[in-house]
Amino acid sequence: MAEYAGNGGLRPEGAGGVGYEPLWSHACRWDDLLVPVSLGEGRQGLDLDEGWTRRWTATWRYAGGEVTCAVADLVAAPVTRLGPMRGFTWRREQRHRPGLEYMVSTGRLHGFESLEEAGLLLVLDFAGNVVEVLSQPLRLKFRTAGGWRRHTPDFLVISDLGIWLVDVRPADLIGDKDRESFAAAAEAALACGWHYTLAARWKPYVLMTVDEMSSRRRPLADPLGVRPGLFAGAREAMTFGEIAVESTFEPVARAHLLHLLWHRRLGIDLGRPLADRSTVVLGSEAS
Repeated sequence: MAEYAGNGGLRPEGAGGVGYEPLWSHACRWDDLLVPVSLGEGRQGLDLDEGWTRRWTATWRYAGGEVTCAVADLVAAPVTRLGPMRGFTWRREQRHRPGLEYMVSTGRLHGFESLEEAGLLLVLDFAGNVVEVLSQPLRLKFRTAGGWRRHTPDFLVISDLGIWLVDVRPADLIGDKDRESFAAAAEAALACGWHYTLAARWKPYVLMTVDEMSSRRRPLADPLGVRPGLFAGAREAMTFGEIAVESTFEPVARAHLLHLLWHRRLGIDLGRPLADRSTVVLGSEAS
């Protein structure tokens, strides 16, 4: 069973460690699940002298053509109607894995260029409060000490939490020029009043657990009436396994637990692997 932590939250049994704080799935933001990456070194080489927002430009696809403006004017772009700057192509022997990811939040497919980008879309769908996601939304032209360069961020995310410009790159693959490009994207986003995030490394267990919950993200009817018992178990902070076993229809209960966890009506600690011993609590949308 779980015990209460000193801050009023629940501490899962066996969590261990003085000061450990659970990462509750029903209360987290998507960017809470990332390990922060510093872009300070990349920023040092950027031309950020007075008037840089007029010198740097952004180009996007709109109504079948390309439109270019100064970064200072980018905030006025019709962001919900932008097309991808490049297509998502497949060919033999390519090293990356492009594809299309369905998002419940938007009700449609979204292009990605790697499995890491697909993972980002999955986490955004779970905890991003997403309204719209645009792949390869714009091409940024920026100036550095070495001259002019271009960078196409991976996603523009429109959400209830604001607008996010997002790049995806595994931490061990980030080079000096990459860091400079990401820092430039961060400066452009800041100039627009947007957020910027580099998805370079997820906290342990996050992708594995979110992927498991996503298997039951589609609408799920409850003709056997198992959900009241699941909520009752969560009120007592029982474990996933205990709640499932106490149900008359255990396999059905397990499917519904995953569904309710995905939709954040129940919560677990994402800082631990999802297993029968995982403590389940009521989420912010439980009824």
